[in-house]
Amino acid sequence: MKALPIAALFMAVACTQTPQTYRDLDRIGRDYQREVATAPQSAAEATRRDTCGASAFRTLVGRPAAEIERARLPAGARVITPDMMVTQDFSPNRLNVIVGSDGMIGSLQCF
Repeated sequence: MKALPIAALFMAVACTQTPQTYRDLDRIGRDYQREVATAPQSAAEATRRDTCGASAFRTLVGRPAAEIERARLPAGARVITPDMMVTQDFSPNRLNVIVGSDGMIGSLQCF
């Protein structure tokens, strides 16, 4: 029986929220378009802007890939080796550590 008053309270709170107006929805749409227009559209642009924070890991370049401490890389980071298959989805905030055929880290890119 205690659940009934709690459910009634949640319903009362839900009813007190003001609905969004067309003006609110228009503002949300403009904000989204602004974000999309200013977001990097290619890996080269994202890397140039350092959207994934690659500059914090630039000391890795030129070192053996075996020395990478994956726990220190940001969540979602990928270590890409020459024969490795990777998805083609573009995520400008994802750090990609590019390993050369010699086993050395060649570059850091955002995509």
